[in-house]
Amino acid sequence: MQAGFYTIMAAQFFSSLADNALLVAAIQMLRDLESPAWMTPSLKQVFVISYVLLAPLVGAFADSMPKGRVMLVTNGIKICGCGLMLFTLHPLMAYALVGLGAAAYSPAKYGILTELLPARQLVVANGWIEGATVASIILGVVLGGLLISGPISSWLLAIDIPKIDTGVETPPQAAIAVIMGCYAIAALFNWYIPDTGVDRRVASKNPVFLIREFAHCCALLWRDKLGQISLATTTLFWGAGATLQFLVIDWAATHLCYNLSRASMMQGIVAVGIALGAAAAALLVSLRNAVNVLFLGVLMGILVIAMVPVNTLGWAITLMTVIGFLAGFFVVPMNALLQHRGHVLMGAGHSIAVQNFNENIGVLVMLALYAVIVHVGLSTNAAIVLFGLFVAGAMALVMWRHRQNLAAGDVMHLVAGDHAEAKVGQL
Repeated sequence: MQAGFYTIMAAQFFSSLADNALLVAAIQMLRDLESPAWMTPSLKQVFVISYVLLAPLVGAFADSMPKGRVMLVTNGIKICGCGLMLFTLHPLMAYALVGLGAAAYSPAKYGILTELLPARQLVVANGWIEGATVASIILGVVLGGLLISGPISSWLLAIDIPKIDTGVETPPQAAIAVIMGCYAIAALFNWYIPDTGVDRRVASKNPVFLIREFAHCCALLWRDKLGQISLATTTLFWGAGATLQFLVIDWAATHLCYNLSRASMMQGIVAVGIALGAAAAALLVSLRNAVNVLFLGVLMGILVIAMVPVNTLGWAITLMTVIGFLAGFFVVPMNALLQHRGHVLMGAGHSIAVQNFNENIGVLVMLALYAVIVHVGLSTNAAIVLFGLFVAGAMALVMWRHRQNLAAGDVMHLVAGDHAEAKVGQL
C-alpha cells in the first residue's frame, strides 16, 4: 500500500472514533433530559438524513477538489456540531449538524481509495479501512461509555481552568469536550492526506443540473447487473447495522440487566466480530468472487434470532462475535465490488454519494420501523425475531435476483489482476 493510504486510515479511525463516542454521549444527554424513548433511535435518523437530502451535492463537491481537503472541511463541521450540542442546541438538532459533516466526508473518504489504489487492491484496502473503522467503533462505544461513567466523568468535571468558566457541568458535556479533541486529531491527519493528482472538474452550481446528474448516476448503478446486487446488499447491511446498535442496547438491558455504559460494551463485541470478518475477507475473497459471500447475509439474519434465549455473558459474547464476523466477511467484498463498479461507471465521489443515498434510506426506513416498534410497546424479543426474519428474507431475495441475472447471461465474472478494471467496465 502507498504511504498516503495509512494517513487516510488514521484520519478515518479518529473521525469514526469520535462519531461513535458522540452517539453514546448524546443518548445519555437525552436520558438526562428525560426525553421520550422514541428519540433514542431518532438520533441516528437525524444523523443520516443529510446523507439522503444532500446526496446530489456532496458527490460533486467531493469530486471538485482534493479529497483530503474535503475531509478537513467536513471534520470542522463535526466539531461545530459538537460545540453546539455542548452549550446551546437540543441533542437531536446538534447531532443532525454532525451528520451533515459526515455526509460530506463520506464520498471523499471512500472515493479517494479508487483514485489512490489499483482495482486489484480494493478488497484488501476495504478490509483495512473496515478493520480500522470497526476498531474505532469498538473503542468509540467503549470510550463513550467510559466518559459518561461515574469515575471518569467525575475526574473530568473536577478539572478546573483558572479564570475560565467552561460551562461543562454534566457527564455528557464532559464527554463531548473530549470527543471534540478526537475530531481535531482527525483533522490534523486530513491535512497530510496527499493529493492523488486526479483531474478535477468544477461542479455545476445549478442545483437542478446536479439533481438530474445524480439521478442519472443512481439509475446507472441500479441498472448495472453487479452494481444492483452489491448496492442492495450494502443498503440492507447498513440499515440493519444501525438498527442493531439500538437493539443490542435494549437486549442487553432486558437480558443481561446492563445500564447504558455496560450495554455499549456489547456493541463493541459485535464490532470485534466485524473486524475479524473483515480481515478474513481481505485475505480470502477476491474481487472476482465477491458475490459468493451473499449466503452469509441470510445466515446472519437467522443467527440474530438466536439472541432471544441468551441471558448469560459467555453466550452473549460468543453470539455477538459470530454475528459480527459474518457481517464483516460479507460486507467487505460487497463494498469493494460496489466501489469498483461505481468508479468504472462514474466518478468516485458520485458513486459513493449514490451508495450513501441508498444505504441511508435503508437506515432511515429501518430505524423508523424500530421507533414504531418501541412506541407501540412491542417486546425486545419480538423485535429481534422480526429483525432477523427481515434480514434473512431480504438477503434471500438478493441471492435470487443474482441467480436470475446469471441465468439470463447478463453477468460476467470479474477478472482479478491488473486488467480487472477494463474487463469489468465491459459489463
